[in-house]
Amino acid sequence: MIVGTAGHIDHGKTTLVKALTGVDADRLPEEKARGITLDLGYAYTPLPDGSVLGFVDVPGHEKLIHNMLAGATGIDFVLLVIAADDGPMPQTREHLELLGLLGLARGAVALTKIDMVTPERLAAVQTEVDALLANSSLAGSPVFPLSGRSGTGVPALRSHLEAAAAALRTRLSAGRFRLAIDRSFTLSGVGTVVTGTAHSGKVGAGETAIISPPGLKARVRSLHVQDRLAPSGQAGERCALALTGDFEKRDIERGMWVVDPLLALPLTRFHAELRVPADQLDLKHWQAVHVHLGTADILGRVALLDCEKVGAGGTALAEIILEQPSLAVHGDRFILRDAGAQRTVAGGRVLDIFPPTRHKRAPARLDLLRTMRADDPAATLAQLAAQAVAGVDLVRFGINWNLSDSAAQTLWAHAGLRVIHAGEAHTGFASGTWLALAQKLLDVLAREHERAPDMVGVERERLRRMTLATLARGAFTALVDELLAAGRIAQTRAWLHLPEHRASVSAADRDLFVVLKPLLEANPYNPPRVRDVFKATGTPEDSVRQLFRRIARAGELYPVAHDHYFTATAVAELAAMVQELCQQEGAARAADLRDRIGSGRKVAIHILEFFDRIGYTRRGQDDHIVRREGAAPDWAT
Repeated sequence: MIVGTAGHIDHGKTTLVKALTGVDADRLPEEKARGITLDLGYAYTPLPDGSVLGFVDVPGHEKLIHNMLAGATGIDFVLLVIAADDGPMPQTREHLELLGLLGLARGAVALTKIDMVTPERLAAVQTEVDALLANSSLAGSPVFPLSGRSGTGVPALRSHLEAAAAALRTRLSAGRFRLAIDRSFTLSGVGTVVTGTAHSGKVGAGETAIISPPGLKARVRSLHVQDRLAPSGQAGERCALALTGDFEKRDIERGMWVVDPLLALPLTRFHAELRVPADQLDLKHWQAVHVHLGTADILGRVALLDCEKVGAGGTALAEIILEQPSLAVHGDRFILRDAGAQRTVAGGRVLDIFPPTRHKRAPARLDLLRTMRADDPAATLAQLAAQAVAGVDLVRFGINWNLSDSAAQTLWAHAGLRVIHAGEAHTGFASGTWLALAQKLLDVLAREHERAPDMVGVERERLRRMTLATLARGAFTALVDELLAAGRIAQTRAWLHLPEHRASVSAADRDLFVVLKPLLEANPYNPPRVRDVFKATGTPEDSVRQLFRRIARAGELYPVAHDHYFTATAVAELAAMVQELCQQEGAARAADLRDRIGSGRKVAIHILEFFDRIGYTRRGQDDHIVRREGAAPDWAT
């Protein structure tokens, strides 16, 4: 169990930790010289069952709230320290408020310095403490009068902490590994070491992780858990990770995370729920704030989604915009303080780290965020799938909820989704949505056949855009394959069409094309252009152009470039060449294709751009790569 102290400056937090553990948590020379805690301190003590009790000692000064909040990240138990001579003070109240906003409700109160007050004063301050706790997250917590210097009352508190640790339900190590860095240093013979509390998952020696941001790849050389050498660490434990990689200690700072590679997705905005404390000023739309998330303190702004302002004690849905990237997942707690870092503005909880860029305030979006508040991924997925006509990105959904692979697979199965796997992308569709997409595709084909009866059908990429432009290519390919297998659509060369549709070419067009086609076949990979056909045959240029357009609609020609038509057979052969180049060279390039076809570079570029345009290939600078779903060309079938 990890215990975090809280309370006003000079109320004896560090002294009490030393009385409980024998460790002076003040490690900085300035702290020892001045006798006050400036930064986070750490101490550990063994328990009778062989486990370890860890302490995070926080500073109590009002100007060091950012350090206090960094220390409160990931603790299990709050030890609120109040001096009997002073009683509750400003930072006592502020710390208590912050703990409530962070959702911390397990704890105890240490009433220190009882050897410096009379019995009457002790009774009076106990009454004050009871009133202070009454409406807080620590309401009903036990109070332990004690003296950290003399040791009076300390055994009773330690016994309570031991019992609380024994009763604490071990945090599940489900999900992927996340550790919020609160300290980094270098040890001779060990290298760079980072410490922090593991928020989720598990990590072991020899495993790879990412320091994010800025995305530094690291290997865990060794680790200490609760101040002991261990083979692995997991959620709820304080870990010190010795890391190796292409970085130095100066590249790492508090506020960064050590995470599973899949979670290394820095974000600058997220959607959340907020609560304004009862005694605070109104929170306004677009208000500048300090965002305390994990161990980071980042400047940002609040964009309210369901109101224009939030009054004291009120709640709201909001988008948090960060000036610097950070990491988060659903359920992470955070604190907002005003731009001057003088007062607490609100507390919040992350709901969605992949918010939409448009329609953020639409009723359907706000309803989805309200569902997310219930922390039920199954209910959220069902609602999201019902809304998402282009399907749900299941990879991003799993990252947002930090689901392990097995938990994600179980969730998809129980949700009854139609899951499409395309490489590393996984898209889920509600059954009704999938059926509606199939019907829409059929309707598009029917309208196109009616509009252009002389065309064989519609090219795949154009049909995808006409059906739903936002539909991923992998999902569209699965939809088409399903309809082809069921006989509801058919394919002729590169065109998709309804089974009963036949393109019509007039007898006059057919007769003229029989005369002109040999010219195109004579040099199939660089056939004559429309003007060249006119010069060779005397057929009016516009007549050739209109004929080739009509024949192209019937699927026997392809307009590779302006007024440059290739036969379907030539295009099929070129597609096979491009695929072969991708297999041999990793990509098709203009120079290589030029050498294959024996024509100029310009023609090769036009051919590759044509394949990009129709969706057979995708371009990356000078490389053209066959899309996975188009890897088996069927142009000539």
